[in-house]
Amino acid sequence: MAEETLLPGAKVSVLLGLGSNLGGRREFIERAVRLIDEIEGVELKNLSSLVETEPVGGPPQGRYLNGAAELETALEPRDLLNRLQEVETELGRVRKVLNGPRNIDLDILLFGDLVIEAGDLVLPHPRMCERAFVLEPLNEIAPGRVHPVKRKSVEELLEELRSAVARVSATGETERPS
Repeated sequence: MAEETLLPGAKVSVLLGLGSNLGGRREFIERAVRLIDEIEGVELKNLSSLVETEPVGGPPQGRYLNGAAELETALEPRDLLNRLQEVETELGRVRKVLNGPRNIDLDILLFGDLVIEAGDLVLPHPRMCERAFVLEPLNEIAPGRVHPVKRKSVEELLEELRSAVARVSATGETERPS
């Protein structure tokens, strides 16, 4: 699917996932939020509390702090992704190991109602519905926001995930949704 563009001057609501599991985790997230809010064409609207979570996938690593932010932006999706990656780089993020430890991780989860598959820009985020560490902070700040593909609210997606985890736990299966 090709990238869609915004109407000139239009602003869109964007939901971001925030995470860190190296060093001063809270400080990295707080610094990232300040830098994001300084990006021209971006306005920070809301920020969730931070929750400590177990890592999902990748090599053995420490626990994460995760949260979510709501922005309003006139930037195109690709431009916002580039700016977020610049923030990660400025804070010292090094990409060596897939799903490896990181001092900061900034993911665009939802960009308005856009659905995009263009290389490293995939919207909505392809695994957001499988991850409680994403949905729980999102539910705090945007419970009624509707996933443009699943056509369900963040609150409904979180309840579905919790139910799936409860079913897996009740049956004693070893695997559960991540």
